Amino acid sequence: MSKKEWPLWEVFIRSKAGLNHKHVGSLRAADATMAVENARDVYTRRSEGISIWVVESMNIHASDPAEADSLFEPADSKVYRHPTFYDVPDGISHM
Repeated sequence: MSKKEWPLWEVFIRSKAGLNHKHVGSLRAADATMAVENARDVYTRRSEGISIWVVESMNIHASDPAEADSLFEPADSKVYRHPTFYDVPDGISHM
């Protein structure tokens, strides 16, 4: 009889209203409900969070860091996206 591991889940916690969810770790659980409950028990012991997201790791797709130059190059060639050539009026100190 072979053992089957539970799926791996990535856990994201929002600590306060208005803030982004942040990745805090991973855990194994049989399903999404169990993953949320386990994430609550493991990652929010001191009432650090107001919202929990769990995503099955196999559903996360990422770019390859080795291909970053070709992936992000088109953005660098569009100078209008970089406000370096705009004049900032006097009196505006925190822009």
